[in-house]
Amino acid sequence: MSNITEEFVRRMVTGKPVARIVPDADVRGFCVRLTQAGTVFYIFDYYFRGKRHKLTIGDAGAWTVERARKKAREWRVKVDDGHDPLAERHEWKNEPTFAALAAAYMKDAKARKRESSLRDDCQMLGMNDNGEPKADKNEAQKKKRILTVLGEHRLAEIKQSDIARFHESLREAPYRANRVLALLSAVFNYGIDKKWTTENPARGIEKFPEEKRERFLTIEEMQKLRESIEGYHDVSARDALLLLMLTGSREGEVLKAEWEEFDLARGVWTKPSHHTKQKKDEHIPLSGPALKLLESMQTPGATGPLFPGRERKEKSCTARVSLRRPWVQACKAAGLVREIAVEGKRRGKDGEPVKLTRYRPTLRVHDLRHNFASHLASNGVSLQVVGKLLGHTQASTTMRYAHLQDEALRSATNKFGRIFEQAPKAGKRRA
Repeated sequence: MSNITEEFVRRMVTGKPVARIVPDADVRGFCVRLTQAGTVFYIFDYYFRGKRHKLTIGDAGAWTVERARKKAREWRVKVDDGHDPLAERHEWKNEPTFAALAAAYMKDAKARKRESSLRDDCQMLGMNDNGEPKADKNEAQKKKRILTVLGEHRLAEIKQSDIARFHESLREAPYRANRVLALLSAVFNYGIDKKWTTENPARGIEKFPEEKRERFLTIEEMQKLRESIEGYHDVSARDALLLLMLTGSREGEVLKAEWEEFDLARGVWTKPSHHTKQKKDEHIPLSGPALKLLESMQTPGATGPLFPGRERKEKSCTARVSLRRPWVQACKAAGLVREIAVEGKRRGKDGEPVKLTRYRPTLRVHDLRHNFASHLASNGVSLQVVGKLLGHTQASTTMRYAHLQDEALRSATNKFGRIFEQAPKAGKRRA
């Protein structure tokens, strides 16, 4: 018996195939096996509790002798310590993948999350509605999807360092990177709760600093945006965006709104609890322009969604789900975009992807909500009233607009300053 070497394995491969097993002199149980088909494998031959097992290490074409010997030595130690490598391998093969856990998480989330949140989670995961990895031809975007990076990994092999490395790769978009990290943590917590795993490798990873967005429109920008929206060709999208501007509501609340929620005679919009973020009914008074808009939209006996989608069921009408494209077009017409270059599918003469110009809005649809609140706060409306109109249940949520009241307070105190300066002095009054 002698040590297995690379030269010995090479002779087995090039020689006439004769099925045999050759043991190694160094590590007990480490062998090289030649099949009648001429294929060479490294195996680990051992006894456990009186039963013989032959466990394949790997193909000699892919494994070096030293690497295979190291694996056999590890298994030898386990056997001597009373553990069965074959049982562990079977257990490992039955270990669920992250993709399976993510699919179970999303299936459960459908009963408790809003549609917009579900869509966002699916996008971050890179998953379609059926819980399967979504095909993405853009390789750069594909690498940002959770399932692309971690989907095929067994839960037990995903380490905190793997999550940290993935989080770091998304640094250019810190908000998105932190949302991805939060989703990963939620999925692993779900796995712990459902006994899929015992560890949450996403816990303890430091998030990127986030600057609170305080973007709201100047009066000039608001006028330009209003004009671009009013000139948009899609009437349904136009009216939805105008209603967002006039009410400060969330996009989902507006798109899910139904005619039965509105009392135009009283000028009140009653948002049902299943449409609001706080899961409670909200009664919102409507301004004159908002009422005028709704009256122009209403048809005799109107029921169902204010903004129907393209898909229609037999006896009912589904609501529109997105304003993404109209929003980009409206912002572009108002000059509220920046140009970005992206790689197209076609390739130029140099073989490189052709660069295409795309337009990215400098504000989000959700910023219309901040715009509504910011202008009210800066014009002296109390934070309590602003919070009520926005549907906030916590006063602390509305406090982000507190600094905008400085101008209203300064305007008020300047009024007294002018009164003080204009008051005639006592000596002048006697004169």
